[in-house]
Amino acid sequence: MSDLSEEEIRKRAYELWKGAGEPCGKMDTFWYEAEKQLLAERSTQGELPPGMTDNLPI
Repeated sequence: MSDLSEEEIRKRAYELWKGAGEPCGKMDTFWYEAEKQLLAERSTQGELPPGMTDNLPI
């Protein structure tokens, strides 16, 4: 089981931001969406660390 690294989240958030046309502001939205996506991918692979979904935004 591996934890998400800040670097993994940062890369995914950057990809999401670029895909959205590089809008100003709301960087936290891209960060949380990236984290959510990566956690979902890990959960389907059986790699979700316990407690990692407790405080995710809906």
